[in-house]
Amino acid sequence: MRRPVSFVLGGGGIRGAVEIGMLRALLERGIRPDHVVGTSIGAINGALVAADPTPAVVEALMAAWTSPEAGAVYGESLFTQFRRFLRTKTHLNSPAPLREILERALGEDTTFEGLPVPLQVVAASIERAAEHVFDSGPLIPAILASSAVPGLLPAVEIDGEHYVDGGIVNSIPIEQAVRAGARTVFVLQVGRVEAPLTAPKTALDTARVAFEIARRHRYARDLASLPEGVELHLLPSGGPLDGDDSLMAYRRMTTVRRRIDQAFEASRAYLDELDARGRAAAGEGRA
Repeated sequence: MRRPVSFVLGGGGIRGAVEIGMLRALLERGIRPDHVVGTSIGAINGALVAADPTPAVVEALMAAWTSPEAGAVYGESLFTQFRRFLRTKTHLNSPAPLREILERALGEDTTFEGLPVPLQVVAASIERAAEHVFDSGPLIPAILASSAVPGLLPAVEIDGEHYVDGGIVNSIPIEQAVRAGARTVFVLQVGRVEAPLTAPKTALDTARVAFEIARRHRYARDLASLPEGVELHLLPSGGPLDGDDSLMAYRRMTTVRRRIDQAFEASRAYLDELDARGRAAAGEGRA
């Protein structure tokens, strides 16, 4: 009997490009999801793979990530961003380029119910100070809500409630995959959980470490409480790039292709090893 498979796509801004390489490694090997869950940038990537769970989605993802609109999401001049912040008092960037990317890739009126693969999208509710999981209704507003990075993009209002980036409450939403019945979970993450944390030595380090603790504690708890019989695979990102810890790293679109290639090679090697272990175990079972 086939074990239900879930792809869990975590948040991480520009570093989310690695998820394209991971998806390519999985889909080229014939591993297809029965369920997809994503948060923040993972909600964007996850929606595309839920709409087309075949190797062809890699090309669609590449087109989206390398489009002029992708560069415009965070790429406006600092002067323009500052003017917008003075006007809105809440955010630096316009959500219009991201909406355009999503509408072109997914269709303006697409719903969760119309996707070939069930999708869940995690966002943070402001009014309830709580995690919210979207799994029905219009798709694009939910993705915009999940990826609304505070200070960079505006909160998204849906049915009278306001939502911001899902990474605030659940940056790697394993729990949703388990609740959906997955028995094999592939975690597509941006590389932060691969790096050990050390005591900070500067003010910037202090902020970064505090942020990482906030991001990782939920993931660590979900791992520790993983039900018996659920097999989880953390796909490797291929490692960080120089400058990833800088304040302006989120604008570096020039790193996209390198991240994708590194993650593909690392994930392909991981899956090769996984296959080899499976064949060895099968051989031992027949002996």
